Amino acid sequence: MERVLTGRVALVTGVSRRKGIGFAIADRLAAMGADIFCHGFTPYDARQPWNADPGGTKPLMDELRRHGTRIEEIEADFADPEAPSYVFAAAGRSYGHIDILVVNHAYSTSGGLEALTAEQIDAHLTVNVRGSLLLVKEFAAQHDDAKPGGRVILFTSGQHLAPMPGELAYIASKGALHQLTSSLAAHLAPRLITVNTIDPGATDTGWANREVYEAVQTGHPQARWGMPEDAARLIAWLVTDDACWITGQIINSRGGA
Repeated sequence: MERVLTGRVALVTGVSRRKGIGFAIADRLAAMGADIFCHGFTPYDARQPWNADPGGTKPLMDELRRHGTRIEEIEADFADPEAPSYVFAAAGRSYGHIDILVVNHAYSTSGGLEALTAEQIDAHLTVNVRGSLLLVKEFAAQHDDAKPGGRVILFTSGQHLAPMPGELAYIASKGALHQLTSSLAAHLAPRLITVNTIDPGATDTGWANREVYEAVQTGHPQARWGMPEDAARLIAWLVTDDACWITGQIINSRGGA
């Protein structure tokens, strides 16, 4: 793979599981020559049905290092309002400068209207919106505009394409990131920093039960789920110089779904 990102540093959040999108992104960018600062929060995964990886994150970091680039990691809970500044301070001590920010982490629980609670809504908005927006703020504050390749990637879901009534708190938070994209892009464009948001569609990261898995696969135009590598390939291109003219976009990468 052409190492077009050599000399650049990417901070990727949500890198804690081998099957996750975050790991696939970090792996792809490292293969392209980037040094990576990985964020994860394994206690969140441990509380989910899919659970945390049995060996923790060390085997993931070791695998990323096979590409020959520098790999560092940090654990932080974005429910803490100080976590974004803490993460960037640590990244600054390790690398001095971050060129690429991929905001991949997410807090997600199911819940329709009747089951909604104030705590559930607040948890989604705190981690997914406040945490993400403060990360972008920290990225912009430390970015050297004399360096090329300033990139911010956010994630949304499919709430703008079809109803998702069983995930109201989650899609409220993802809808907020969707709506922030063009304004953040306009603000940072004079500094040659691009901001784009991707919707990766239904991605097989191990979260779906058999019924959901089969329903998605049967109804998909390509008769398959998206894979973490599908999202990683798109992001890998968006952070290269070839994509410098693309900003403020919501890109649906869903295989036609």
